[in-house]
Order: sequence, then C-alpha cells, then structure tokens
Amino acid sequence: MSPMSSDLSCQPEETGFLEGKMLIAMPSIGDVRFARTLIYMCVHNPDGAMGIVVNKPAPDITFADLLDRLSIDMPRKVAEIDCPVLVGGPVETGRGFVLHTQDYFSEESTLPVDEDVGLTASVDILRAMAGGHGPRHALLALGYAGWAPGQLDAEIQSNGWLHCDTDSDLLFGLDIETKYQKALAKLGVDISLLSADAGHA
Repeated sequence: MSPMSSDLSCQPEETGFLEGKMLIAMPSIGDVRFARTLIYMCVHNPDGAMGIVVNKPAPDITFADLLDRLSIDMPRKVAEIDCPVLVGGPVETGRGFVLHTQDYFSEESTLPVDEDVGLTASVDILRAMAGGHGPRHALLALGYAGWAPGQLDAEIQSNGWLHCDTDSDLLFGLDIETKYQKALAKLGVDISLLSADAGHA
C-alpha cells in the first residue's frame, strides 16, 4: 500500500503531521459518515492523508466469517483470535486493511506508521493470524478515510477535528463503543458540552 500523492498547502499549527495520532470528529464536521468517529492516522505528509476508523464495527461480519469467505483455513479456535472487523472509512470499502502491532512485519506489504504500529493490506497477514503466527494485537478494517492535499488541515482549522495521542486501549481495545468518549477524556473534553458550533477545546 502506498500513500496518496500531491501537496499539502498547510499543516496543523500545534504539532505538524499527525501520523500515529488519533483524530476525533467534532459535531461541526458536517459529514454523517464521520459522526462520532475516532480515526488512527496512518499517513499525513506532503502527499496527502489517510487513516483508519477504529470505533465503528462492521455489521454482520466476524473475523471468522472473513477467513471463511477468503477460503483461509483456521486451525486455531476462533475464540483465540480477538480481531474486531470494523468499517475503516468510506474509501475502498471492499478492501481490507489490518492495523497491528509490529511484532508482525512484511517488507513487501507492511507500512510502518510508528515504532509500535504497522498497517498491512495483504491477505498474507490473515493467513499468519489464522495459523497462530500473526501480531499480538490487530484489528481488521474494511475501507479507509482519505483526504486530498490540504483538505484535512483545512477541516482541522475549521474545528472539524481534534487530535490526541494514541494508546493501546484506544487502538486495540475491544470495548469499541467507548473509544470515542475515552479519546475525548484524554483531552479533558466533556462530550455533553460539545455542539456543532463549538471551537477547539
């Protein structure tokens, strides 16, 4: 998988590029596809931005279902693999992306995001997981979120997004429904006080 290409015209004021950070959608985002979403940023560079939504479960599909559809044998018990299947974003929803700890790494197909987390978009990682040779922690996302050059930065400046540091619970925690609130809590933000007109906290 490769980052998108073009040129970013501006950067977020506080920290510059957001690779490895969590992006938190504000009510003012104005796009129902991203309402109350938490996005792990995989790419944010002069070529564009790309991330994976980590708090939206995919309906009616499990990891075992996916392996079955791909005709991947799974000698281990299904219950031994805690790998949620999520809606990763509105782009390429038929394509799977695995966010995982870097105890699994493929030179051909893994994009290292930071020292702890990688993104792999090949079926080989699913075979490794099914066979007991996969990463310690992983989630599988169908699709991703992508931004054209300058688009994400403009949305941040328009108070569409906040961002916070990533931790293992926000990324790989299995209590998916509470991730959004936990991310806001890291910033000291009370969700009940947020409105579509609110500015940066």
